[in-house]
Amino acid sequence: MIALRRFWPDSLKGQVLLALAAALLLAQGISAVLLYKAQAEYHEEQLVHGLAMRVTMATRHDDGRPRDLAGPEGLHHEPRGDMPRGLSPELTANFVPAAVDHTERDIGNQLTQLLTEQEIPIVQLVVVERPISADPVWQARINDRFSMMGKHHPPRPDQVLIAAVQRQAGGPWLLVRISVPPRDPWLLATLIAQTLFIYALLVSAMAVILRRIVRPLAELTDRVEHFAETREDGGQLAPQGPDDVRRLIEAHNAMEQRIIALIKEKDVMLGAIGHDLKTPLTALRVRIESVEDDAERGKMAQTIEDIVRSLDDILSLARVGRPSDPVEQTELSALVASIVEEYEDMGDDVVLDETSRMVLPVRPTWMRRALRNLIGNALRYSGSAVVNMTRETTEGRAWAVIRITDPGKGIPEGQIERMFEPFTRGEPSRNTSTGGAGLGLTLARAIAEQHGGQLTLANRIDGTGAIVGLLATLRLPLPV
Repeated sequence: MIALRRFWPDSLKGQVLLALAAALLLAQGISAVLLYKAQAEYHEEQLVHGLAMRVTMATRHDDGRPRDLAGPEGLHHEPRGDMPRGLSPELTANFVPAAVDHTERDIGNQLTQLLTEQEIPIVQLVVVERPISADPVWQARINDRFSMMGKHHPPRPDQVLIAAVQRQAGGPWLLVRISVPPRDPWLLATLIAQTLFIYALLVSAMAVILRRIVRPLAELTDRVEHFAETREDGGQLAPQGPDDVRRLIEAHNAMEQRIIALIKEKDVMLGAIGHDLKTPLTALRVRIESVEDDAERGKMAQTIEDIVRSLDDILSLARVGRPSDPVEQTELSALVASIVEEYEDMGDDVVLDETSRMVLPVRPTWMRRALRNLIGNALRYSGSAVVNMTRETTEGRAWAVIRITDPGKGIPEGQIERMFEPFTRGEPSRNTSTGGAGLGLTLARAIAEQHGGQLTLANRIDGTGAIVGLLATLRLPLPV
């Protein structure tokens, strides 16, 4: 099964064409075998009817009594003058197949049935095939016949079929002969060539039809992939191919335009939210400077800062599908090291462990945001973090793997995936001193997926099965 999957194509065109080719090959093979068998049966039927005609003619010209049985074997060799040329029978007192004879039981059964239908009495009937070289009677007749034809004669037979019929109990045996025409040496080659020609013709026709169907589907697939990655309006895709495929392309064009319109409406709304909320927040910052109580003024400033931070997270999450900054070739280990240095400069317990130098295309601003969210979570819930980066290969694909570990309490197993949902926090209270708005992990995973990667969380387990911390793993695909 594994070997079969290795040769099974992945594309729709390849799978359909291979399935059709296999079915056509099987059908053409069966057809060729049946045709070859029909030719063989026709050849055998001609021989049976030829022997039956000779026996019938001999019976009509013979009363069944033995003739002058001359010679040591009791053979009557002279042809009957009232018999058509080439159909003269022989009468013999006894018939014993020679050592070189091959008994043809199937032909004998068919001949018996035909003669019975003609109401010709049969006590015993034997049909044997003998080389002409071992039958002097028929060899002389064949030599005479082919000598009269000259050099433009058909292929010379080398086998003779002899039917020995005893029509009365204890009576003589009637022997009739018929040459076995040589089989066409090119019959099998002709059948194979014909089969391959028809097979190639049908497969070629199916390939053309499939190409007409698959080509617009391939273009539609490329367009969908491009739109899923960029959210850009690439214009209307021209409908082509069969009617079903054309309707699919038209439906996609309509859906894409609707999605683009919704995205534009969302961008306008986000811009309005950012402007309409940040402007009064900036005014509030100015106004709180008039508050004389330093403690109260600090609380108010912190509240405004929390609102601004939450607003930035919400706007960033909403815009993650349509980033404005370009993709750049970035030395990822240097970017990770710079972020760790920022936390070290602020006095946070962040350690940079083993790293490997890897260059890959990323959006640096967004990647910094994702890493800061992950490291910030580790510091917020455990007080320290260890960061390392390695290169790994999985299923033939190379990955840059960034791991951030902390010695915290971890997350209950049933709640790990829920932590990626918006506004979900590891600490259930809404106290901003112990956590943000619950968008950090959601935004980090969205950024990872935007780069074609993935983000996972897992508890760290010691030898006793106890949770000793949390592991965040960020995987980014390396260029081929």
